[in-house]
Amino acid sequence: MPVLSRGKHRSPKKGACFMELASFLAGEAWSDHPGCTHPLLASMARDVNDHVDDFARSRLVPLIPEVIGLHGDDPRVDAWIAREAALAALPVAASERQGVAAVGLLRCERMLNQLEGRPKHHLDPRTRARLDEVPLARDWARGFSALGWGSSTSFAKRSAPAIVHSAVSGIAAASVPNSDELLVDLLAHTITLCREWFAHEPVPLGEDLWRQTVRMTQR
Repeated sequence: MPVLSRGKHRSPKKGACFMELASFLAGEAWSDHPGCTHPLLASMARDVNDHVDDFARSRLVPLIPEVIGLHGDDPRVDAWIAREAALAALPVAASERQGVAAVGLLRCERMLNQLEGRPKHHLDPRTRARLDEVPLARDWARGFSALGWGSSTSFAKRSAPAIVHSAVSGIAAASVPNSDELLVDLLAHTITLCREWFAHEPVPLGEDLWRQTVRMTQR
């Protein structure tokens, strides 16, 4: 199996993270921000890659080919991805982080309501149930002054990546024995959802390319 490491790398000789290997397998220039994957999904993959330990990171490797080609311009996808991250973080994050996760979750809901023409305060049943599990964080988030409508462009560029990063770091720092497993599962689950949202099935990789990737990352 290819070997993943934390952070950004100039070349395969220096190491490789999840999205850098995705760029290589997609035939793009070496980069941790390749064009083959939706930017927010790629952001989640980088965050998960950097927050898990070496054993859990090895479990990410089979997911790399699956993100190639997962891209589209539906503005709802940013809110959908960010919502999955916040939903995963809210029940396990430390109490001081739960308010931030709840705010992020409500921002996702309001962006989706705006894009889909629903009332401002409508909540998806999953969101409502998850918020009801943490009433203090829920009530604090509802009073947060920054919960306006905003634009989908601003949400995609700033809010959604911040929500994902905060959720991943919150899960990583949570006082639970399986935080790495939760992060791997979050990324795998989100990739599966993105395949549905983009109506895309991964293209099988040739064995020669995979062997080349293994050789390239072995030290």
